[in-house]
Amino acid sequence: MQTSPHRCPECHQATAWKDNPWRPFCSERCQLIDLGAWAGEQYRVPGPSLSVSGTESFSPDSE
Repeated sequence: MQTSPHRCPECHQATAWKDNPWRPFCSERCQLIDLGAWAGEQYRVPGPSLSVSGTESFSPDSE
C-alpha cells in the first residue's frame, strides 16, 4: 500500500511521514522555525477577547 507524500507545513516540501522524527515537518530546521513563530506570538488561537482591568489583583495564596 503506497501512501501519498506529506507536505511540510513550513516549507511545503514533500516528505515521508513514516520514520520521520520531525513530523509533520520535513526537518529539525522547519520544526524550530515553527516553534519560534509560536514563541514569538506570530500564531494565535482564536477566542473571545479578555478584558484586563487594573483593579483586579492576583494572589496565589488566596482561597
